[in-house]
Amino acid sequence: MKNSLAVFVVCLFCQIALGQNTARIPLHGQVVNTSLSIESGHVMNINANARTFIGAGGLFDILAKPKDTLVFTGMAFQSKKIVLTEKDCAEILFTVPLELVNNQLKEVVVHKDLKVKTLGVGSQAIVDMQFEDDKQSTAKNSAMYSDQTIKYGTDFVRIFKDIKKLLRKKDDVKEEEISDIAFVAYTKDNFKPDFFTKTLGLKEDEIDLFLMYCSNDPESKRHVDPDQKFELIDFLINKNKEFKKSNVVQK
Repeated sequence: MKNSLAVFVVCLFCQIALGQNTARIPLHGQVVNTSLSIESGHVMNINANARTFIGAGGLFDILAKPKDTLVFTGMAFQSKKIVLTEKDCAEILFTVPLELVNNQLKEVVVHKDLKVKTLGVGSQAIVDMQFEDDKQSTAKNSAMYSDQTIKYGTDFVRIFKDIKKLLRKKDDVKEEEISDIAFVAYTKDNFKPDFFTKTLGLKEDEIDLFLMYCSNDPESKRHVDPDQKFELIDFLINKNKEFKKSNVVQK
């Protein structure tokens, strides 16, 4: 009786172990867009710490299994993150629709001699004001655009918080998707391109992939704050070490 029980326990343990370590199989996929053929970009399996390139016709191949997280990035389309399902992995050709990047330039006009006669009722009006004369004597940080604010840029932290209020009653998936976008946009607006290409040693077309990789770490959400900029630098440097260890699959 004891021997039978021991055999049963061992078999059960083996089944659980095999279930947790399901082998990854080749996933054949294609990224598509209704108006443009996508010919380049990156696909990364964050769970497997492996990445590959998007080739001609938007085709790609990568090892994956259900519940793996794939990240798609490229110069021509908006980044996207997908958690694979059983159905996705069973597809003969897994199709991923992507939206193109909106490259419309936003014109920013700064009036140096603007005089404000009255202040708004809320405190945000005061926060939004720019006092350029006071900033002339402030030492500039070579890694970031500004010590406290994004100079002439978009306040992604404020946008992120406003969007979260609007989506608070909706499902968690959409709120998580917004937080990824906010982290990527906030980080790119707070650092010069040289920080990514020279300090971190990334290629230009790897920057978005790296930031999406970072955004998948829950710790990244804690650094979307003006008071956490040096912590953000430390976080990016450490994540870059992990990113550089990822297996690059050549097609």
